Amino acid sequence: MSPNPLVGAVVVRDGRIVGEGHHVYERKDHAEVVALRQAGDLAQGADLYLNLEPCSHFGRTPPCAESVINAGIRRAFVAIRDPNPLVSGRGIAALLTSGIEVHEGLCREESARLNEKFLHFIQTGRPFVLLKLALTLDGRIATAAGESRWITGEAARRVVHRLRYEYDALLVGINTVLQDDPSLDTRGARQKPLTRVVLDSALRTPPDARVFSSPGRVIIFHSPGASPDRAAGLGQKALLLPTTRTSLGLDWNCILKSLGEQKITSLVLEGGGQIAGSALSAEVVQKIAFFYAPKILGAEGLPGIGRTSIERLSDAIGIAGLDMRRLGPDLFLQGYVTGSSCSPSVQFQA
Repeated sequence: MSPNPLVGAVVVRDGRIVGEGHHVYERKDHAEVVALRQAGDLAQGADLYLNLEPCSHFGRTPPCAESVINAGIRRAFVAIRDPNPLVSGRGIAALLTSGIEVHEGLCREESARLNEKFLHFIQTGRPFVLLKLALTLDGRIATAAGESRWITGEAARRVVHRLRYEYDALLVGINTVLQDDPSLDTRGARQKPLTRVVLDSALRTPPDARVFSSPGRVIIFHSPGASPDRAAGLGQKALLLPTTRTSLGLDWNCILKSLGEQKITSLVLEGGGQIAGSALSAEVVQKIAFFYAPKILGAEGLPGIGRTSIERLSDAIGIAGLDMRRLGPDLFLQGYVTGSSCSPSVQFQA
């Protein structure tokens, strides 16, 4: 569970799995400890497979590297190093010093994808950003009158809620709040409530908006010159953070820095064409998830992506590692923004 990474461990003895474990935050024990406990005496002389370097420091639990050493593991296969400054190679060094044979890089790419949010946050101090849109085939998110429920079908909406479940926070603009009055919640229970973020320069968010009805924090970013009276009212229901403006609107770099300071490691952008256009222009999006319905609205419909100031085809925003699948009648496309820290063309530093 965020802000912790997703970690799994498997102990293998004579070609047979004798221990398995994964980290569940509320149970405290890390994956290695769970797997080694299950293996018991069979861990002596066995191989250990890990998707992330074992920790080497005292936190909520003792160092896992120490547990691996004490269990008598013979070889350790580690997919990627932990970029956390508290670890960052120290866990592997401890294993090597103790005489354990260490192999790095097995399933490296898959492991990096599994923990792309954690790796990005640790390396940048800012949340990993996903841009999610539900679109018609001609790229519209609503009719000219603002009608958008529902462009995509039930299967696509289930996937949307699963995506929300995987992220710490969900962001929309004030126009989405005023037009749709969304609750911005998830289906099913969460151990850690979803944080809702609203970009609202003039603090126009109604005090009775449904965004306040779900468990979890609400954070509203606004211009420094917003009405003090509005701030006094909304300040009872949300964390209000004044933010500088740029030509694209509220300053994305300031927003993401502030969210990182709030320990938000991952963020879904769901709110409107203006939000999508400005975030892409500011180069703060790492990944896209677009849901296309077999419908056409035409030029009168509201575009999913607003102005980006792109004038030449050579400056178009590229998407790498594109994956596509069917969801009932709809299409689901996801990929990485070219040049972002998580693009397949860019190596993870972990």
